[in-house]
Amino acid sequence: MGTPGARRQARGEVERLPSGSLRVRVYAGVDRETGKRRYLTETVPAGPGAQRRAEAVRTRLLAEVDARRNPGVEQRPGALAGARRRGRRRGELTVAAVARLAGVSAPTVSKVLNGRPGVAAATRRRVEAALREHGYRRPEAVVRAPNVEVVFFGMQSYLAVEVMHGVERVAGGHRLAVGFTDAARQTATGRSWAHDLLARQPHGVVAVHLGFATEQLGLLATSGIPLVALDPTGEPEHSVPSVGATNWSGGIAAARHVLSLGHERVAVIAGPPERMCARARLGGIRAAMDEHGVPLDERLVRVGQWFAFEEGFDHARELLRLPDPPTAVLCGNDLQALGVYEAARQAGLRVPDDLSVVGFDDIPAVRWCGPPLTTVRQPMVEMGAAAAELVLALAAGRTPAQPRVELPTTLIVRDSTAPPR
Repeated sequence: MGTPGARRQARGEVERLPSGSLRVRVYAGVDRETGKRRYLTETVPAGPGAQRRAEAVRTRLLAEVDARRNPGVEQRPGALAGARRRGRRRGELTVAAVARLAGVSAPTVSKVLNGRPGVAAATRRRVEAALREHGYRRPEAVVRAPNVEVVFFGMQSYLAVEVMHGVERVAGGHRLAVGFTDAARQTATGRSWAHDLLARQPHGVVAVHLGFATEQLGLLATSGIPLVALDPTGEPEHSVPSVGATNWSGGIAAARHVLSLGHERVAVIAGPPERMCARARLGGIRAAMDEHGVPLDERLVRVGQWFAFEEGFDHARELLRLPDPPTAVLCGNDLQALGVYEAARQAGLRVPDDLSVVGFDDIPAVRWCGPPLTTVRQPMVEMGAAAAELVLALAAGRTPAQPRVELPTTLIVRDSTAPPR
């Protein structure tokens, strides 16, 4: 006779508990040693969409049973091993223990873990601190949303589109959708992008051009959501795998190119100093010029704050007014280089006859400007794909062979560089 309140399914049942949660139970055969029936069980918290999530859990548990009975049969495409159930090991912290440490109830801890509302800000911070300080890790299998989330800090750049294309190329092969979050916009409105991700429970997160607070990393790690940093602003913590480009080599290539043309009075408009990529590009330029025997003149170095067109324009206008102006300008990115173009135009100078200009990134616009811009190409689509591969490997329970992946940059020579007069 069935359990009261349970709804029978073919080879599985979903039972509604007094709390409103749904318990999923799937028959897993008979234990050979005891002769007793074995079941796989999992509880889905109450809330909107609980029934849909319970059905997804039932489907997954049935697949696990089938896989055990037919070990030679390949799993369906898109199935991620990261969804498998892991039991609580002896000595690991429980939700009830965290609740006692934080002085709250277990349901309150559950709300924090799942990014749900209804918890006062001070209480939420206290629970998060307890989770972080005591190294809590969610042990139970969680029904993840079928998507990979890409978090940007501002999405104005065309590079964001290329990253999305790369992530989608990989995620689509696993039948996963791709969503995005603009952390800059959420920060401006007082919302936490990490809390929102907890509520959505994606398979994994790719964070682009972001620095990470300890609290954000702790929240995602506690909830078991894998994270990969793409071109992080600073050196990520050792536990966060990252993907980037060979920015140092790109800076070297840009400097060697103008030096080979005969330029010696070379100016640099660098990116924001807190960005790891900007520091690496400037470091590569310095190294190449030292190697060439023409050390970089610090009076010709300018530092931007946003990798913006306006920075390139303002700094170039200042540089071109010097008594002995530069004959070449190396820029932290293509937008700054386009700003240099405009400053040169207003000064009555021609590119490259009077001034050679080199950018970084290779956004589409620089192929169409006049003249087409010499630049260092970043493989943003490939970087997005590599980050997606990493995050799905983490979701499947695999440890990456190396925590940092760097893809090569390429110097693209066009018509904005020529020998000096």
